[in-house]
Amino acid sequence: MTKEFSVPPVIFPSGGGTAGNVNQRRVPTAPFQPSRPPSSSIPFMAFDIGSVPSSSGPVGGSISTSAASGSGSFDDEEPLLDELGIHPDQIWYKTRSILNPFRVNATAHKDSDLSGPIFLYLAFCLFQLLGGKIQFGIILGWIVVSSIFLYIVFNMLAGRNYGNLDLHTCTSVVGYCLLPVVIFSAASLFIPQGGNVPRYALAGVFVVWATRACTNLMVALADGGEEHRGLIAYACFLIYALFSLLVIF
Repeated sequence: MTKEFSVPPVIFPSGGGTAGNVNQRRVPTAPFQPSRPPSSSIPFMAFDIGSVPSSSGPVGGSISTSAASGSGSFDDEEPLLDELGIHPDQIWYKTRSILNPFRVNATAHKDSDLSGPIFLYLAFCLFQLLGGKIQFGIILGWIVVSSIFLYIVFNMLAGRNYGNLDLHTCTSVVGYCLLPVVIFSAASLFIPQGGNVPRYALAGVFVVWATRACTNLMVALADGGEEHRGLIAYACFLIYALFSLLVIF
């Protein structure tokens, strides 16, 4: 026995059949465009890319002016080494004046600086490192202590009236006169370790060279140092003898 089911009738919407509904296309709607005033004076507030004015307005003029002034200011800038107070020409001129121990140019050392002494300090440490000796802290400490020692000794000898040598100038002179010891440190790399007599003889030559150069500069740069030349030379000899001992031992 079969059971019958009641099927509700299908009713299509009026005004078109199924084929008309299938073939009907949806008309695209325009995207949302916010309303803006008809005359916009600010270019970057325009919503349309093509509506940005190509004429140079007040904003464009200020940007070009600032760019031009910025390029001019960069052209007027000093080199980086001059801003840091490092003058390679002066360093080479002062270093070259130490090469002649009998005639030291004292006028080149009137303007004291610490760039050249730091360069010689690093060169001395590098040569010692090539010899298997790590002495960065020791050399730096001895330079500071020797500069203060020579400054105190000279001002005590010269007295209040003639003690016009400042610590900065004293440090500059001690650092530049370290050049013979630096050369001795470089030359000791080629001397055999067993030959102590040649090393001592070569060390004595370079120590006398550095002592004579430092003494002449100290006497020439300060007033009243000529009468105490012997004591100043003895203090300089002690300083550079200690540096040479670092190279020998």
